[in-house]
Amino acid sequence: MANRFAVVLAAGQGTRMKSKLYKVLHKVCGKAMVEHVIDQVEEAGFDHVVTIVGHGADSVKQVIGERSEYVLQAEQLGTGHAVLQAQEALGGKAGTTLVICGDTPLLTSETLAALVKHHESESAKATILTAHADNPFGYGRIIRNTEDFVEKIVEQKDASVAEAAVQEINTGTYVFDNEALFEVLSLVKNDNSQGEYYLPDVIEILKKQGEIVAAYQMADMAEALGVNDRVALAEASTKMKKRINEKQMRNGVTLLDPDNTYIESTVVIGSDTIVEPGVVLKGNTVIGEDCFIGANSEI
Repeated sequence: MANRFAVVLAAGQGTRMKSKLYKVLHKVCGKAMVEHVIDQVEEAGFDHVVTIVGHGADSVKQVIGERSEYVLQAEQLGTGHAVLQAQEALGGKAGTTLVICGDTPLLTSETLAALVKHHESESAKATILTAHADNPFGYGRIIRNTEDFVEKIVEQKDASVAEAAVQEINTGTYVFDNEALFEVLSLVKNDNSQGEYYLPDVIEILKKQGEIVAAYQMADMAEALGVNDRVALAEASTKMKKRINEKQMRNGVTLLDPDNTYIESTVVIGSDTIVEPGVVLKGNTVIGEDCFIGANSEI
């Protein structure tokens, strides 16, 4: 199997969170968002993780520990610039590289593994994780050619009427041929209104070079939710809570009212245990089999 690398983008301060806490360290069901991301990256088979840090770098390192290598993005000059900071760690190595944002806690290892499988089966230099959006307004649209490969990504402001009607959108997660990625990153320019280096420009350059750019459409757009403010944080927590509760029930735990039961992602519960409404289970709590947790208990 080819080398599998992952670059986790975690350098943004997250001003819209209006918080003293570094954005990717905000918790979803008891675990920092960036921890959820790295959990899934590891489960998907990526064995070399490089996390791009900026504001709050020391805090991120304390949470993730030795699970990742770290690279500092001292100035926030765009996503392309952020990935370029990993060149010393990954440049020149053969393999497949995932680029994923540290504020996407709902992405699953199954989706990431399927993305890589599709990328490698198509012999692509880059593959974009896409989703179907009932209302795609504001998202970059994926325009495919007659061979079903990606022709281009069109942003909302640049879209024609026909392009704006396309409902396949860019989620902002990608996989690349690692060597091609770092060769092309050096060609990305910052001649735009923000003066930043954008990662999607790599796609445009690869297309101009005649390379194959593929797209893999995920089954559930909700997985791609990026958390930029407290509203999105609450939405992510609600979706994660539902996912955790469903997993517990499928493992043989009875939740009498799952909508009103809060179980953090680190909790372990044995089969045939019954959990009444209003229960809150946190941290590294371990509950055995055949237990009964009464209503409104907090453990």
